[in-house]
Amino acid sequence: QITHSSPPFPYSGASLLTVSTFTRFRATASALLGCLSCESQWAFPTQCREQNCNFNTQGGFHRSKQLIFMSLVTDKSGIYYDPTAPSDLENLISQGPALRLDQQVRIERLIARIISSQISKYNLSGTPIDLPDGHKILVPGQVEDDASILKGCDDIRTNLGLLKRVRADNPNSIIIYKPHPDVVAGLRLGAIDDDIITQYADITASTANISDLLSKVDAVHKMTSLTGFEALLRKIPVTTYGTPFYAGWGLTTDHGAQSTRRGLHRDLNTFAHRALIDYPRYFDPITKTACPIEVALQRVEDNRLPPPGPLNRLLAKLQGVFASATPFWR
Repeated sequence: QITHSSPPFPYSGASLLTVSTFTRFRATASALLGCLSCESQWAFPTQCREQNCNFNTQGGFHRSKQLIFMSLVTDKSGIYYDPTAPSDLENLISQGPALRLDQQVRIERLIARIISSQISKYNLSGTPIDLPDGHKILVPGQVEDDASILKGCDDIRTNLGLLKRVRADNPNSIIIYKPHPDVVAGLRLGAIDDDIITQYADITASTANISDLLSKVDAVHKMTSLTGFEALLRKIPVTTYGTPFYAGWGLTTDHGAQSTRRGLHRDLNTFAHRALIDYPRYFDPITKTACPIEVALQRVEDNRLPPPGPLNRLLAKLQGVFASATPFWR
């Protein structure tokens, strides 16, 4: 029998959106969130202050289409998207014990549920797309000033550079390019002119549902996009041209420089448990408390989420403004 319990976490989705916008916090985040790296997984703020914890905080791997972040990570060692330094996630993957039987059962059920419910990071609606026969490669675009690219990419650091490389390596494949939703909305950097895209991609899938696309392609090639991790959960071959958190563990074909701290091969279940259950914390926007990932997924599945209020919409716009002005505050 698997049971879950969580302490109170009385902060709104708007608060989580604010926290995710500014990724480096010290005293402010400590006062709000506690620290996962302390002895207690759910350490309260006083414990963190007494232990003099300094940590990074970042929006996690799931949010609702109403712009409510459903997960949050706090990392004492570094942060998961920065391969230039260790992170708590990296330590969990490399040093964590083998999964117990109940943990194996839990993560297998969780992966199956994510796939069957078509749950992704953004959970945005989209139109189904028909793809032609042939070997199909999905190339997900990214925000080009994203921290994971700035920290985790070397030779290929732009969407156009990625498309050129994938086409050169796969001249006979059908390449489907999906721009990042924030780039399509004009909030972030990374747009490519349509006439240039058509030189390297056969299909541009701006409005397609990412889960639907993943069910129809044969491979995913990307820099550091989280879509690569979502593809791994679906057992789709993934090629990386950067160093995302899921590269270097024997699960992907890697062309980017890999950290010497990695190299240990991990099976998918162990890796997914570390990344989805052990590392993040989850927020229930209905009860406004912390919750296990299964409850967060249930809210998305049932669409039982509060509509975005004026503050959420304002914060979303501010997030785009600040994110596009990273040289001034990062």
